[in-house]
Amino acid sequence: MKRAIFLDRDGVLNQAVIKNGKPYPPASVQELIIPEGVQKALSALKLSGFLLIGATNQPDVARGTTDKATVEAINAALMAALPLDDIRICYHDDKDHCECRKPYPGLLVDAAAELGIDLHQSYMIGDRWKDIEAGQRAGCRTIWLNQGYDEKKPDEPDFIAHNMSEAANWILG
Repeated sequence: MKRAIFLDRDGVLNQAVIKNGKPYPPASVQELIIPEGVQKALSALKLSGFLLIGATNQPDVARGTTDKATVEAINAALMAALPLDDIRICYHDDKDHCECRKPYPGLLVDAAAELGIDLHQSYMIGDRWKDIEAGQRAGCRTIWLNQGYDEKKPDEPDFIAHNMSEAANWILG
């Protein structure tokens, strides 16, 4: 079975837009910024045999504040710029109670079933508590990228990093 690194999008693969201490997705491809070191860290993980899979909640589609085309354009730009194998998306809002919306593990579990991934040999890297909880529920090891947001912190991630380079170094350590 394959090993994978599941990666949240906004705040991990790309910079989140911070408003009043809270992270938000970029509103367009023009606002998309890939942080320094992400490309190199992902390339090192890829060379070590990991599948690299984005796993992102995009509830602004359900809320009507952004459209699917914008989300898909940002994802396409990330796929073109980074060595990702796939990006899995949940377009639902919390009130929908779907299994694919983090903190539920559906995005990870579905990818594992489709791609032959051993979740216990895999990792979830995220910048919010919902990412870490989804990874824990799926049976992955978890890495929290502490971006200093003014919000709830995750419970007991396996490792805390401040950037993708630190996260990749810990995984490959």
